[in-house]
Amino acid sequence: MQQRSLGNSGLQVSAMGLGCMGMSFSYPPFPPKSEMIRLIRTAVDEGITFFDTAEVYGPYANEELVGEALEPVRRQVVIATKFGFEIQDGKMVGLNSRPEHIRKAVEGSLKRLRTDVIDLLYQHRVDPQVPIEDVAGTVKDLIQEGKVRYFGLSEAGVKTIRRAHAVQPVAALQSEYSLWWREPEIEILPVLEELGIGFVPFSPLGKGFLTGAIKEDTPLDPNDFRNTIPRFKEENRKANLALVALLEQIAREKQATPAQIALAWLLAQKPWIVPIPGTTKLHRLRENIGAVNIQLSAEDLRQIREALSKIPIQGERYGEAQQKQIDR
Repeated sequence: MQQRSLGNSGLQVSAMGLGCMGMSFSYPPFPPKSEMIRLIRTAVDEGITFFDTAEVYGPYANEELVGEALEPVRRQVVIATKFGFEIQDGKMVGLNSRPEHIRKAVEGSLKRLRTDVIDLLYQHRVDPQVPIEDVAGTVKDLIQEGKVRYFGLSEAGVKTIRRAHAVQPVAALQSEYSLWWREPEIEILPVLEELGIGFVPFSPLGKGFLTGAIKEDTPLDPNDFRNTIPRFKEENRKANLALVALLEQIAREKQATPAQIALAWLLAQKPWIVPIPGTTKLHRLRENIGAVNIQLSAEDLRQIREALSKIPIQGERYGEAQQKQIDR
């Protein structure tokens, strides 16, 4: 497995990470815990060293799963988790990044992850009620105390990134980025390059849509998070299948799969980009890992860019409630 550096931070990880959220959150039905432990350990065997979770996934269950799975190989891997939500009676009830809450969240995460240090600690969503300088300062203290190694932000806007970075260097930004959500290219990527910050795209396969496995009438579990996303409404899925058709065409030429082309495209954008596709299936894990070995030439990328300009993506990427939590 190739390695990549997340910006200038010194944090080195496998070129492909593994997003663990869907193993116990958002995308039911969930496989047995034992199967997911086996999948995570197989990922390690296949060369993945970068694993992503959060206290709110479950809540708590996902960190417990990741902690148990990675305990035998803890020193070989990088674990990223996140704080930033108020959790009451097992439910998210809003944002909370007050310093005392961050400290409490970190203590809980350390226990669940069965570790003495969190490699990469993200603020999950920017909290407009708490100055980002207070957040960055609290994480800086935790780094000095040896409880955290690196600081990250998620779905943060340019101004927030700059303000946070001035207090405690930001190692990585985690935000959505894929062939069907390219907004980060406008402002975010140039600022990350300027400041030497790595980028960790979540949903690099468009929440499964870019794999080609989801058609306009593919049924989703009633509790599947994607049911709340306008982009997954049937009429929007039908329109957006034009992008999947493009990926399928390129995949045939490259003797690859649509998912592999989507991931290879991301890897080709910048050397400090590390996608974290999630899966609960062993064959998908290996398929995703295979994307690291697919080379897209400058001409390939030009042709993809030209084709994309003619495919308007239909539907918002989040419902109204989630949109309000995105920092601009």
